[in-house]
Amino acid sequence: MKLRVVCRKVYDYVRYDLKEIAFPSSLPDPPHIKPHRKLTWKERYLVLKEASRLYAASWVRDIGPELRPHAYRKKPESEDEPSGENGATKEKELSTLEDLAVAARGGAEKLRPALQRVYMTRASAYRDALKSFIEGYQEGIQQVMEKKEDSKSHQGGDSPKGSS
Repeated sequence: MKLRVVCRKVYDYVRYDLKEIAFPSSLPDPPHIKPHRKLTWKERYLVLKEASRLYAASWVRDIGPELRPHAYRKKPESEDEPSGENGATKEKELSTLEDLAVAARGGAEKLRPALQRVYMTRASAYRDALKSFIEGYQEGIQQVMEKKEDSKSHQGGDSPKGSS
């Protein structure tokens, strides 16, 4: 009798539990998730083509505009539009990004100075913002104190006139 129980438990373990351990079933998607349609063969080919182009571009040391992903391509500016500060900041951000990309490919010894530059620029921007905030806060406190002094002087001047 006991042998039969032991065999049954081993059989159930192998049949149900071991299968779940070796090949776990995935959890169902939450109800708000809508299933995506399957890609056609043409769309699969286009995805593979774009992915392989970007992969090949990642191996090039100098990433030029022809190898950048579409999101990072620069739009050609027309000659009649003046390039203001916005164009300069975008150009600066891209150069910082490219700087970090080149430094990351160069290894840790080249990445460290690039990251230090980024951290120093962020620290100086934070310091300037903090100074500006403190100055504004002090001006606000001075204005409140002046209003309190004015209200006290008006109340102090009004009370003797009312008492006589």
